[in-house]
Amino acid sequence: MPFFQTVLPNGLTVLAEILPTARSVALGFFVNTGARDENEDEAGVSHFLEHMAFKGTARRTAWDVNRDFDRIGAAYNAYTSEENTVFYAVVLPEYLPQAMDILADILRPSLRQEDFDTEKQVILEEIKMYEDVPESVAWEHARKLYYDGHPLGHSVLGSLESIQALTREQMYAYFQRRYGAENIILSVAGPVSGEQIAQLAEKHCAAWFRGNSERTDRREWRRPPATYVLTREKVVQEHVMLFTAAPPADSPLRYACDILAMTLGDGTFSRLYWELVDPGHADSADCNYYEHDGSGCLHVSYSCEAEKTEANRERVQRILDDVQSHGITAEELQIAKNKIASRVARVSERPMGHMVSLARMWWATGSYHDLDTELRLYEAVQLEDIRTCLDLYPIQSCTVVAFGPATQLFGLTAQPV
Repeated sequence: MPFFQTVLPNGLTVLAEILPTARSVALGFFVNTGARDENEDEAGVSHFLEHMAFKGTARRTAWDVNRDFDRIGAAYNAYTSEENTVFYAVVLPEYLPQAMDILADILRPSLRQEDFDTEKQVILEEIKMYEDVPESVAWEHARKLYYDGHPLGHSVLGSLESIQALTREQMYAYFQRRYGAENIILSVAGPVSGEQIAQLAEKHCAAWFRGNSERTDRREWRRPPATYVLTREKVVQEHVMLFTAAPPADSPLRYACDILAMTLGDGTFSRLYWELVDPGHADSADCNYYEHDGSGCLHVSYSCEAEKTEANRERVQRILDDVQSHGITAEELQIAKNKIASRVARVSERPMGHMVSLARMWWATGSYHDLDTELRLYEAVQLEDIRTCLDLYPIQSCTVVAFGPATQLFGLTAQPV
């Protein structure tokens, strides 16, 4: 499928995948900034700033932003992660110019003090809401403990204390530091032309400041294995998470690691499923590969009744030890390839999937792969590549974090959180 790429004089990267038969257009601004790029005294500012983008600009009030999106029937939203803040919309092709106008406008928010004060209360309530969800609490604490000393351990939401102390001036300084055009990708997919996208980008974004916002800490993270036990009243199940190093986003081994994670912990047919979930030892058990900038992570998790936690931990360890020693089978390799091919194809059936994949691939590798190329790279993975991945990134020695009602686990006394 045709691919278009250009860079505006101010440094904004513009990407487009031309899908002539699509019936909608997806467009998104991907800002290369997230929790890992925040200083300690501005924790949570990336996510807070995402909210503030919808509170109004020099041309639009918050009501105007929502009304203008609704007038063109747009499906629109934004999200913040450890590494990116993304603003996107999906519209009918004839409304692409209006959608570009609105999205580009909110990327230059007014950041009014009164809006800042109001939205701060919304963020504080959101943090409290997630504090009531055991899975979220477990994830936040587990990441912080595993990445202790690395910015990937920063909380996306921040804390009640950091958000309460945050000022509008700090947010503005962060915006100036991280929202330069050089640090943003505009990604578009649908029945469009490269010329049309370039003209719209020039019209709405050419005046943006360039900025100087290179990510400074991209070191690969490996840490010695350790075990932590955390507890809190009124939590019913034990949530256990295991972390170990994996290939970063730009590594050729990411395809092998993705297949390895699928074999270990897919939700339907995997080693963890048959060993823990199918026999009823655990309610859930899975494995995911997170391909971060500079440093990847393999993440195994399971949840179960507290009294089954230690036996399940032994079951998980047996699986990890066996795969580390013997790898996976040819049958497992082919099953995982088929599942991933199906996943990639399903995502690509919508412009939104193309748009997101396009931007993520460009951030990670600085290059473009079409769907067929991506599928070929997965299909090319052999058992020897899985072995290489395991040798470079061993999986049997993990950082383990347990959170739940148990006050004693693995010979440790739980710490209240």
